[in-house]
Amino acid sequence: MLLGLAVGSRSVSPVTVLQALIDPGAGGNDGLVVRDQRLPRTLIGLAVGAALGVAGAVMQGLTRNPIADPGLLGVNAGASLAVVAAITWFGVSGASGYVWFAFAGAALAAALVHGIGSLGRDGPTPVTLALVGAAVTAAGTSLTTILLLTDIDTLDLYRFWIVGSLVGRDLGVLVTLLPFLVAGALLALGTGRMLNAVSLGDDVARGLGQHLGRARAAAGTAIVLLCGSAVALAGPIVFIGLVVPHVARRITGPDHRWIIAYSALLGSILLIAADVAGRVVAPPGEIEAGLVVAFAGAPVLIALVRGRRLAEL
Repeated sequence: MLLGLAVGSRSVSPVTVLQALIDPGAGGNDGLVVRDQRLPRTLIGLAVGAALGVAGAVMQGLTRNPIADPGLLGVNAGASLAVVAAITWFGVSGASGYVWFAFAGAALAAALVHGIGSLGRDGPTPVTLALVGAAVTAAGTSLTTILLLTDIDTLDLYRFWIVGSLVGRDLGVLVTLLPFLVAGALLALGTGRMLNAVSLGDDVARGLGQHLGRARAAAGTAIVLLCGSAVALAGPIVFIGLVVPHVARRITGPDHRWIIAYSALLGSILLIAADVAGRVVAPPGEIEAGLVVAFAGAPVLIALVRGRRLAEL
């Protein structure tokens, strides 16, 4: 956190950072930079990184799919479509206005995926959820593209949100969404034992006394709460939910209770590191954190694939 507050195109000493946090009138212009600009984006980065890391861990455990991420169940596509619709039809133009549309779009997309995936005789299975999620993602992306191509003004506003930026995000939005993030995190931590059983197969999980339908509903709710809040706060940031659980699994082993906890920590560290790197690589400008994560995430994932079989879920 101190790194996120002190490092940037304008470096601030750790002493000044501490003074600015303790005394609202201290630090001069550097203090204002710390309090008004870097503190909100750092806190939002910590929350978004943790949410995406935990959501990815739960999603991979729930679907037993090593390449599952928040985009798999249509969450990002649903949130993006809702934001574009809000800009196009309701004239919404700020992050505080995007929040509820993005959150609602993510929730509706996940509900649609779970509803359609439950129509089969065997109910929602990892395979049906993944297939329906891919279909909903494709449909949502197509509709989003159609809306953007028919309205240049919408495209101009949307492209600043889609890159996954922590710049200019209102701390009040984080406060508004904090109950959803906390509820999603607690629900995710509560699914750890169930995910351990599911990793052994549905029949074994039932034999161990797990109620799979109820457990999957709880895990799906946690994913929606975490992903919807994260996307609403910072846009659809990729790779954190995909890569972080694999790193956590290397540290903790197969126990999902520890994987989820470590994914929260590592997700926060990764997003803050990406935000700081984006500030220092192109001064006086900066590169959005979502772009840095996407650029760095691909080689990391390749290294993980080559170093260990991902199918060990």
